Amino acid sequence: MNAVVAEELSYQFPRATDAAIRQVSWQVEAGSVTLVVGPSGAGKTTLLRCLNGLIPHFHGGRIAGRVAVLGRDTRAAAPRDLASAVGLVFQDPEAQVIADRVEDEIVFGMENLGVDRRTMRVRLEETLDLLGIHHLRDRETATLSGGERQRVAIAAAGATRPDLLVLDEPTSQLDPLAAHDVLAAVQRLNDDLGMTVVIAEHRLDRVLPFSERIAALAGGRLAEGPVQQMLPLLDDVPPLVELARTLGWNPAPLTVQQARRRLDLAAPVGASPRSGATPGSELVRLESVSHRYDGVPALRDVSLSGHAGEVVALIGRNGSGKTTLLKHLNGLLRPSSGRVLLEGADIARRPVHELAGEVGYVPQNPTAILHQETLADELRFTLRAQGREADAGPLLAALGIEAHRDSHPLDLSGGERQRAALAAIAVARPRVLLLDEPTRGLPGHDKTALARFVRQYADAGRLALVATHDAEFVASVADRVVMLADGEVIADDVPQRTLAGSLTFATQMNRLFGGEVLTVADALAATAER
Repeated sequence: MNAVVAEELSYQFPRATDAAIRQVSWQVEAGSVTLVVGPSGAGKTTLLRCLNGLIPHFHGGRIAGRVAVLGRDTRAAAPRDLASAVGLVFQDPEAQVIADRVEDEIVFGMENLGVDRRTMRVRLEETLDLLGIHHLRDRETATLSGGERQRVAIAAAGATRPDLLVLDEPTSQLDPLAAHDVLAAVQRLNDDLGMTVVIAEHRLDRVLPFSERIAALAGGRLAEGPVQQMLPLLDDVPPLVELARTLGWNPAPLTVQQARRRLDLAAPVGASPRSGATPGSELVRLESVSHRYDGVPALRDVSLSGHAGEVVALIGRNGSGKTTLLKHLNGLLRPSSGRVLLEGADIARRPVHELAGEVGYVPQNPTAILHQETLADELRFTLRAQGREADAGPLLAALGIEAHRDSHPLDLSGGERQRAALAAIAVARPRVLLLDEPTRGLPGHDKTALARFVRQYADAGRLALVATHDAEFVASVADRVVMLADGEVIADDVPQRTLAGSLTFATQMNRLFGGEVLTVADALAATAER
């Protein structure tokens, strides 16, 4: 039995000039796990929203062909009719969480579906434990970090026990360990309950091992098949698969365990030392900074500096204080104690709008700063506000979004919107650039382009501070890695010493080779030496 049957499905959004998906024919077997991949703007989110009736009933537009979900035609069945059978977690959990308390959010869907009180209570407790968020049950949702909010959204969707669980970038804001835990929970729902799972994801390393089929979208068209059959057709693959291609391994290993069986690794291998950037003048400094939210410590006596020419990565579990730290550097938050210096001067009395010309901040949720009619208007708005002039064309080209300069920012895909927000801030060339989860929603090629942009930005004598959970991105671009835990700095060193050997933040290549090997390039050099 098929949970999803799409026949010649095409869809075009209102006011759009081209179809988002074209003549998609697709079958998803009941009880299976299917991974949906493709570049930003390929139509992944559009396809997923066809599975619960949001398209066409909510978005409008023009639809052709047919989609049957669990035997029901989505043209005839509205989202409310499919709510008990289809659980959808949006790419932006900010748009999905509606209750004030975490527990209320998780039971909201069950209440609307008329689940009896006893069953509801059991499912609530099981779901809290399954997603590892029992400690959040009484928290106000507005106080959650992006990753915590993402886990709550997944919990709320899973608690209704849908037959089909549809996840759009479910790990985009999660630290690696939390991502592992959430995907393990999804796998358990599939194994124990036979729940059909469809996941759109760019972080393939943790999803591929338990996926059965891959549906690849490009230009709105879909090709699908078993995982090993589809892998050679993909441009963006995890480091393990990239290594396998270079070394001629077939089939490609999907886990470190599988790859280890192909290598002789009696001892960790070394990596050639990298030449890091030579730091310039100090641009920012935090001196014994602490901060509390409603009496709860978020930063504890943090001292940190950043210099011209550096890319500094901030890593740590969800809720460790990364976003809080960034917001202190541009005045959005003020320390409970301690002080923040910008080029040696205390910023305590400087207003945020004045600091914005020197310290640019791109938040986790890009829609928070995108409010103009077109992308070009966004950039002009920033330049006018800062009293500057610049040709934005090279910047948009460097970020791969030049073709969207006349598009409304909110019409862009999640990954394109992320880069649009970065362009809207970076166009004024602030001396300090703060990026909060900049790889969210980005496939591999776009992450490579982003790393190149961030590197060049810092090399021009500026400072980039990047809060991220993406260890592979950090390994490719950072000069220093600062690890936070419970609001404290617990490590501050070069990537080879901060990431290597970490249970949570080690890259795939480091988990495979050990030592100070972080990237595929490091691994190939090490194997050549051996």
